[in-house]
Amino acid sequence: MKLTAFVLSTLAGITLAQDLGVPLSWREFSNNRSLSDRQTIAQTAIDQMASDYNANTGQYNSIGFWPTGATVLSAQANYDFFTKTTTYKSHVTDALNTAFSVNAHYDPFGYNDDAMWWATAAYYAYRAYGDTNLLNHAIDVWTRVSAFQITSAEAASGTVPGKSFTIQGTCDGASMVGGVFWRPVADDTGVNSVTTGLFMALSAYLAQQSGSATYQNAATAAGNWIKNANKNAAGLVLDTIHPNDCSRSPADWLFTYNSGKYVEGLVALYATTKDSSLMTEATNVAAAGMKNAPWQGSNGVITEGASPNSNGDGVYFKSVWVRALNELFRANNDQSGIAILAHSYIDVQYNAVLELAANGSTYSSSWPGPPQGFTGWGQAAALDVLVSAITANT
Repeated sequence: MKLTAFVLSTLAGITLAQDLGVPLSWREFSNNRSLSDRQTIAQTAIDQMASDYNANTGQYNSIGFWPTGATVLSAQANYDFFTKTTTYKSHVTDALNTAFSVNAHYDPFGYNDDAMWWATAAYYAYRAYGDTNLLNHAIDVWTRVSAFQITSAEAASGTVPGKSFTIQGTCDGASMVGGVFWRPVADDTGVNSVTTGLFMALSAYLAQQSGSATYQNAATAAGNWIKNANKNAAGLVLDTIHPNDCSRSPADWLFTYNSGKYVEGLVALYATTKDSSLMTEATNVAAAGMKNAPWQGSNGVITEGASPNSNGDGVYFKSVWVRALNELFRANNDQSGIAILAHSYIDVQYNAVLELAANGSTYSSSWPGPPQGFTGWGQAAALDVLVSAITANT
């Protein structure tokens, strides 16, 4: 545990505090809908996806595998967890078991992030229902992906088992230890924040469940990599580093889900360690993303991923961000500055989805509007907002 404490002290670093005031330019940053109404709105939206479900694959026909089916199942499991019900238990359990049986390690295409979206959904379902079989699916994926987290020995030697190239131990003065490769294939050189953030959050959740230092140390190492190697000066999480030559993705590749998974991982790790520096870091990154990021307008409504006419990966990024902010709110539901800011921001998105993007109980992927007819991707993207509003207004 001394190693863990040392690494956690490294993660703390020195970060300037963010302004946590709610911008008055934000659109409708509160709501007066009752808890019962919020639950009904979320459940009705979830139920719109039923006709799109394929029981043979555990997926939804119009939205594909990555990470869209997992997004819907995560929202369903979290709905039950937040409302203390089992409304979707049978469906979520069957879907996650079917997808796991059809796709080894939840990974049909060879992407570590794909597998972990589903493993995280399995953990959320375990959290809601106590089903240890689903927990075992999450552990199976974690075990496979853990082989692609760069260790101290690998950074020192420049050699990573399963990779056909050598790596630099540091890039731009920051250690590559803790980063997780995007793909479990020999020739792909990318280490990215979403894969590392997913691994961080899953590791932290498994540490909560088991008390294992193995999971806790893995989460801490992943968090170190993001904090020290892949954030910009504004506190937003960047996308990709290639440790073979230290090249990077463009600086303007700023996506909600990168910061979102990092924030969720910090909150989950804090729940295990009670290290206040983790919550401070989560607060600062979340505030930067809510107030100073390019993915929303001055009115606070997220504009990223608007795709009325076709499905695409970027449609769902914002769902991950809102889900993470809700986890942050739930961990700080004490009228603190970050709790008020996160609650207000989630309500901005909630009101926009209901008032600008809604066509009855179906929703456009463009949250600033206009409304449109049902699309699986628009509906799936809205679910995390509708479910998060259940708890973010308590």
